[in-house]
Parts: sequence; structure tokens; C-alpha cells
Amino acid sequence: MQQLIDGYARFRSNVFPQHSKLFERLAKGQEPQALFICCSDSRVVPEMVMQCDPGVLFPSRSVGNLVPPPTETSSGVAATIEYAVRVLKVPDVIVCGHSDCGAMKGILENEKLELLPAVRSYLEHAGPSSKWLTRLLKGATSMSFEQKLQLLTEANVIAQVQNLRVHPAVDEALKKNSVRVHGWVYDIGSGGIEQFDPAQGCFRPLLESQAGAAVSTSTEQERKIA
Repeated sequence: MQQLIDGYARFRSNVFPQHSKLFERLAKGQEPQALFICCSDSRVVPEMVMQCDPGVLFPSRSVGNLVPPPTETSSGVAATIEYAVRVLKVPDVIVCGHSDCGAMKGILENEKLELLPAVRSYLEHAGPSSKWLTRLLKGATSMSFEQKLQLLTEANVIAQVQNLRVHPAVDEALKKNSVRVHGWVYDIGSGGIEQFDPAQGCFRPLLESQAGAAVSTSTEQERKIA
């Protein structure tokens, strides 16, 4: 706790004075550029990765960056989506998964969630496709656990993007071409981000420079989701 208090002290004495004009403007309202749906994982810090000031992102965190279906009207995620799209009019919505995700590990190793009933219940929002893929992967003895985890992480992002698209607020905005939806996977160790390309059915590096480096070291950057 002392680390947090010391950090706040530095913020008040050093950081806040340097950005006082920004905070003065933000105190009057917000106009975020994107709704960023990501995992609750402490290692995933969207503002740091995107290098943006306060007020640029409208973040929504949930276990496994899951987007419950619109039928679950009591969901905090659903309320955040509705407010971001209908009130704040964000032009972009990003669903961002990440490497070494504990939620995805929990889906692959469901038997380890015995003492976590709330987590087990919430992970049901990963949907039928995750159950199908998990059963398939458990029988894939030639694949390492890390490879299975990567595939499930990517498949989960695709599934959550589909869930997102049928939320009433997003569906309306998509029909008006007033919002764009993106599916990303962030690698904690390398700092790289890959985005899902619906036309090609694969994940591609978000940056061209990243793509060039990837091609020179590996041919596995385009992982098809069967």
C-alpha cells in the first residue's frame, strides 16, 4: 500500500502540475476516441501500450476480456458498451486479448477452478465455441500447452467481437457506419499487437514494421483459425 501512496505523492507534486491544463479540460467532460475492452490482468495497461493521455481511451476490464451477450442486461460490460457507443459516440471499439491469460488457462484447465465458482460461472460467457475448441485442443497431443493457449486466446477474441457486434447499440452504429470494431491480441513479453483480419481469417501484426520483422524470423504470424 505504501508504494501506491508514494506514487500518488509523486503524481500530486510532479505529474499533475505539468498536465494541469489537460485535467482542467477533462474536468468538464470527455470525448474518448475508443472503447477498449481488455482483461483485468494487471500486466495489461492500455494507456501505456497506446501511449495516450487520460481521456483518449474509455476502458472496460473484465476477466478474459469477455463480452456477455446482450441478453444479460445486468452486465457492467453491457452498460459500458451502451454508454460508450450511444452517449460518448466512440468511433472505434477494440476487444483486446493477451498472452498468458489466466482466464484462458482456466478454460483449458477447468478442473482447477473448483475454489473459484464466480470465475467459473463468468467464463461461461466465452461461449460454446470455446468449449468445442477446448475439447479439440485437449486431444491435440502434438501441441504444447502454450500453443493451445495462444489458439484459444485468439479464438476467444473473435468470439467476443461477434458478441459485441450483436449488442443493440453496436449493431445500430454498425448499420450507420458510425463505429468500427477491432479484435486484437497483445503479447506481454514482446509488446507486439496482432489484429484479426476477417477477410483473410487470420491475425496480422498491427504495425507494418512489426510485420516485416516477423516475416524475417518466422512464418507463423498468419495463424489460420479453422
